Amino acid sequence: MEIMKCPVCGQALLCENRTWRCASSHSYDIAKEGYVNLLSAHKSGELMGDNREMALSRRDFLNKGYYAPLADAVTERLRQYTADGDTVLDICCGEGYYTAYAAQRLDRRFYGFDLSKNMVRLAAKRKTSARFFVANIAAIPIVDSAVKAAFHLFAPFHAAEFRRVIARDGVIMTAIPGRDHLYGLKEVLYDQPYRNDEKEPSAEGLTAVERVRVQGEITLDTHEDINALFKMTPYYYHTPSQGMKRLERRATLTTPIEFILIVYKKE
Repeated sequence: MEIMKCPVCGQALLCENRTWRCASSHSYDIAKEGYVNLLSAHKSGELMGDNREMALSRRDFLNKGYYAPLADAVTERLRQYTADGDTVLDICCGEGYYTAYAAQRLDRRFYGFDLSKNMVRLAAKRKTSARFFVANIAAIPIVDSAVKAAFHLFAPFHAAEFRRVIARDGVIMTAIPGRDHLYGLKEVLYDQPYRNDEKEPSAEGLTAVERVRVQGEITLDTHEDINALFKMTPYYYHTPSQGMKRLERRATLTTPIEFILIVYKKE
């Protein structure tokens, strides 16, 4: 069963000859990389979301396994809450690291989407059976109740849309930064580094059934890795120039990583 729907009229999309088409003849061609753009016609996705430099930085950093403990935790929850052949959706999938990680270990039907075409283009190039598409999190082009499990890491939380696409017995996972996440990086960037407040998202209509704290420490031993990490954090946009200069002088960086993975079910 196909689970994607037309972003224009809401009817189911079927794929034929590298084109997704609905009964009203709205059509969406599959790009050469293997993804499909399901944004409205006037929104290409090229200039939306993360740019190409940010996408490449994120891919290069994650591919080195620095956040593998989080990928392990997500994969184990998927193993726990789903069965072979179930549909899994990566919401705001970025360049596809977490989808590919789980797909290599589980026999599920994986889908992933992001607002950034730059991110989705990289995700589609990964060696995985997952289907990737460009879409808006506020209007997910997935039919109602079609997804057994979804995961959503460090992105805006749209509880109403998540409830709509998740099956009645399905789950949605989200991750937020733990108190000490990247504190070692912040010690370099800021004169007065701060710890995270661990604020959970507003999840109306959803009930948290599990919370998993994932902790570790990473050491980045090249400036390329340090710069890649910096570019994929919000600190990249509001760090004082003196902090950026201090970071540029660092050849190595050791920092704690800490995530809180929260599993929700429908109420």
